[in-house]
Amino acid sequence: MLASCAVAQARGSGGYSDAVDAGNTLSGNYLSAVVAGAARDTSAAAFFYREALRDDPRSADLTERAFVSLLAEGSYPEAVKLAERLAAGRDSRNGLAQLVLGVRDIKAKQYAKARQRLAAGGRNRTADLTATLMTAWSWLGSNNLKKAIETIDSVKGEESIAVFRNYHAGLIAEVGGDKVEAEKRLKGAYEAESRTLRMVDVYGRFLARVGKRKEALEVYKTFDKLLPRHPLVTAAIATLESGGNLEPAIADVPGGVAEVLYGLGAAGNRTGDELAAMIYLRLSLWLEEKNGLAVITLADIYDRMKQSERANDTYDMVLATSPLRRSADIQIALNLEQLDRKDEAVKQLEAVVAKNPTDVEALTALGNVYRSRKEFEKSAETYGKAIAAIGTPDQGHWTLFYFRGISLERIKQWPKAEADMKKALELYPEQPLVLNYLGYSWVDQNVNLDEAFKMLKRAVEQRPTDGYIVDSLGWAHYRLAQYDEAVRILEKAIDLKPSDPVINDHLGDAYWRVGRKLEAKFQWNHARDLKPEPEDLPKILEKIEKGLPDDKPAAEAEGKPAEPKPEQKTNGG
Repeated sequence: MLASCAVAQARGSGGYSDAVDAGNTLSGNYLSAVVAGAARDTSAAAFFYREALRDDPRSADLTERAFVSLLAEGSYPEAVKLAERLAAGRDSRNGLAQLVLGVRDIKAKQYAKARQRLAAGGRNRTADLTATLMTAWSWLGSNNLKKAIETIDSVKGEESIAVFRNYHAGLIAEVGGDKVEAEKRLKGAYEAESRTLRMVDVYGRFLARVGKRKEALEVYKTFDKLLPRHPLVTAAIATLESGGNLEPAIADVPGGVAEVLYGLGAAGNRTGDELAAMIYLRLSLWLEEKNGLAVITLADIYDRMKQSERANDTYDMVLATSPLRRSADIQIALNLEQLDRKDEAVKQLEAVVAKNPTDVEALTALGNVYRSRKEFEKSAETYGKAIAAIGTPDQGHWTLFYFRGISLERIKQWPKAEADMKKALELYPEQPLVLNYLGYSWVDQNVNLDEAFKMLKRAVEQRPTDGYIVDSLGWAHYRLAQYDEAVRILEKAIDLKPSDPVINDHLGDAYWRVGRKLEAKFQWNHARDLKPEPEDLPKILEKIEKGLPDDKPAAEAEGKPAEPKPEQKTNGG
């Protein structure tokens, strides 16, 4: 408990104060660091390990723990000092320490020294791959392109490794001035990974720079069909169509090594290895701080760890001139909303929209914020602006019509809401969320019952473990006085979402109608304790006290289909 309190007290407005926050004892600081590490709070862990190490500077265990934490935080000078201490001690083959020192040497363009460091590190599969790729780049730094390519080609492994090998061989050849070899290698890598954003951008930039602008434009436009409107792709297309030039993806050797580390960090992020991903990304940004994709990927890790403030600090590292800055600003706003800094969130999004009133992504995010607050008139209006901005919608726009439909239904504009739901299904047939909402709404109004039940059943077939959708089907049976079937299905919904107040309330109503009144009151009491919406609580309390009137038709029961939470991520990374 004391360690947990220390971590909580140490957290300040963006950092830690040595004079105020440090614990009084070595054990206190150590335990606080362990607690912070378990909570994946790398900032707190780095602070407390640093403090513990001051009390016991000869501890190899503390040195390594502090080193890793400081590195994950991007505290490069301190991390380098500890890496030197580790490399000079009994753990001279510490792979991570040697890697950091090798990165330092590459940053200083001391390439021969970097190769010695990389060769001295411990070995495993990832370390071997990392060291080999970085060594290859170091040979280019030593003006030996042939040796660099030979080193790359020594990497053996399955197809995914072959792609990595071709990719970096192509980049090395491009930076080294061999355009023929660069095109051959990059083309091979692109053909194997044409759905990867970074690969598309690197290959497109290369083609444009060797005079194949038409082919470069086709590369970008093909990807745009797969993932529409990604800011990097949109910016590249606009530049090429206006006759502008694209800068090379990698300009020099440190940039190439940064790309190696970024690739490893991105791979770690995809597999959920957060600490390793953070370390690789931090090292990449140490060499190339302008890499917006690395910044966005690092911020995404903080988002996933529910560290919204740290995520926002990281998003703010994206350069103002980067095409990714707008996406970063949108995500900062969504995180401010999560932090309950609602006025700041709206102000941030409105500022983005003010710069471009037809920014569909920003308008959608602003609509989501209004909808999450139940400000449905504002959300409907904002989604309408986004829909007007897109022109001819495609399948990817179904959510705009779906969310506007929800907003319109909530403000009692059903004909317009129904039209939006139908449009969403036209764009994305059989979409289960839309089937659920439209089908339930028809049942609620006692219209189109056959089609409504077919929709709800198809939605459940697609998402049989979605408690909200299962609840909609059960509640539809209840509304039609099919109480036994309602009980059966609502019990399944409770198994899937036991802590949802609406589903507990629905099951209580169904139990009451089949005569299981004691169980009904239990469910209503449970619904009450699960913090239902303020407008639902009085109705639940009345049912707990009086039950349901025996003469009340089921069609008069109140209820709304469940809707998903607003989407929180952008396509910035």
